[in-house]
Amino acid sequence: MELLEKNSKVCPVHINILDVYHARQSRIHRLDPRAKLLGSLMVILTTMLLPEGAWLPQGILFGLIVLLSFASRLGIFFTVRRSFIAIPFLLAALPLPFLTPGPPLWSLPGLGWVVTSTGLMRFLTILVRTWIAVQASIILSATTPASDLLWGLNAFRFPRLIVAIIGFMLRYLFILADEALRMLRARASRSPRLAGIKRPGLIWQSRVSGAMVGSLFLRSLERSERVHAAMLSRGYDGEMRRLYQPAFRTLDWLLLLGMILILCGIFSLSYWS
Repeated sequence: MELLEKNSKVCPVHINILDVYHARQSRIHRLDPRAKLLGSLMVILTTMLLPEGAWLPQGILFGLIVLLSFASRLGIFFTVRRSFIAIPFLLAALPLPFLTPGPPLWSLPGLGWVVTSTGLMRFLTILVRTWIAVQASIILSATTPASDLLWGLNAFRFPRLIVAIIGFMLRYLFILADEALRMLRARASRSPRLAGIKRPGLIWQSRVSGAMVGSLFLRSLERSERVHAAMLSRGYDGEMRRLYQPAFRTLDWLLLLGMILILCGIFSLSYWS
């Protein structure tokens, strides 16, 4: 029973980290989803198009992200704390300081690997670009419900099949997570450790984990077929409709125009400095 209680505490039934939307009473939350999608896309494109080593424009972009986070009543460091999730994905760019030709800075003792200034500059630029882009995406998802984001993608004529796949993934990710947690509790209840036997070996654990993944895939496939058949019987034609259709207001146009002017100024600053 102690193992089961420990497993239930470590793996709660509801995973709050999957719920990224934070309801607040702010003007950013009340903006049209299309305006927020366009604004986030422009911020990401601006930070990606800035030249290497443009630290001042990147710093201004970061300040803009912090200001938007504060205006959304999410907290000044809301996006900063959550943006570190992108750090593991930057490991793919870690060899750049060693593989990019350029003036050498230093070499690692014992290995002979030379770090070049060009490679280090490129790596730091990719790091800052990714960090800012992730923060812009976090603000978008934290201030806009998933249904509004999907509606905005449909309004921009995004491929309907891709929008449907994203919608179903968000809708049923909680269900799949609950199913996986139930399987983990079932495995813990049948663990040899409950009977006082020593911990099973790695081969046994790998075999059980593989069987769990296969079973979860089959259950998900069967459930998806049942859900799809039920939706077709209710007239589903590949598009999720909604009763309320947001409309662009004067505030949406003004904020979007202000964002365009600010980003154009930041982009121009990178070539003047």
